[in-house]
Amino acid sequence: MNKVYRISVYDFNIVLSKLIIESKSMHMLFFKRTSLPIGLIGIIGFIVMTTITACNHFPYATTNRIYKKHTKDLVTLLKENPSLQTIDQLPKAAAWVGTTNFDLRKPNFVVIHHTAQNSCEQTLRTFTLERSKVSAHYVICKDGTIHHMLNDYMRAWHGGISKWGNNSDLNSSSIGIELDNNGFEPFDSAQINSLLLLLAQLKENYKIPDANFIGHADIAPKRKVDPNIQFPWILLAQKGYGLWFEPDAKFSLPESISIPFALAMVGYDIKDTTAALLAFKRHFRADSTAVVTENDRSVLFQLIQNKLSN
Repeated sequence: MNKVYRISVYDFNIVLSKLIIESKSMHMLFFKRTSLPIGLIGIIGFIVMTTITACNHFPYATTNRIYKKHTKDLVTLLKENPSLQTIDQLPKAAAWVGTTNFDLRKPNFVVIHHTAQNSCEQTLRTFTLERSKVSAHYVICKDGTIHHMLNDYMRAWHGGISKWGNNSDLNSSSIGIELDNNGFEPFDSAQINSLLLLLAQLKENYKIPDANFIGHADIAPKRKVDPNIQFPWILLAQKGYGLWFEPDAKFSLPESISIPFALAMVGYDIKDTTAALLAFKRHFRADSTAVVTENDRSVLFQLIQNKLSN
């Protein structure tokens, strides 16, 4: 028949405190401080330590290991002799000569998104599921917390099928920033403040031109509408991140220039002209109607002039 042991509160507290504080020498401490049987001490210790471990478990430890392994694989690829990338049919030199003058390619665009999800944690989970095939360099939560998920020099999968001007691979030349926002709500001030700090750093580090801070909807107007119409593009432009022009009667798009052609000159993909027009209106006019006004024509013309002068 099993003997039943009754544990006093004093004895239980002693066991807990010594397990947590001095786990390396716990057996000696238990023998000195408590009269509990060794077997029972072991069971309590196992339960407590298991609970502590579970509480302290970092949910992304496994995906962080996958990240590190993938970066090591890419480093191995970068260290390859360049001559191995040249096909055999080409008249290659007998011996490889490597240049001493090079560095890493740098991003030249920043593409801003909203997550279209309900929490920062949900987005972190999405971006750490390999089957999702989506990612971003940065995720900014509503409270302003910044998650730097991918090295700036790496290629994130944030743009999808996209085009801006003659650039049809924005993922390879851009930094992707996701803002925690379900797509219909205003953007929190703490979140925008963190975004501005981040944009200042990116612009300084990579010398990104003002005009190259754009939105996901700009590069994929048929598929995307982010960041939503409540995004403060005018504030960003005032800080030097993006462009903004107010309508001015002195500047108006000539009648000889069609709206689709003008949108294409700005950078929009005009395969779907209505989608391109709406993307322009949401970004540069804070408007979601597909009607072109004289004010719209004025802003379009100023954007074109700015592009041609730079």
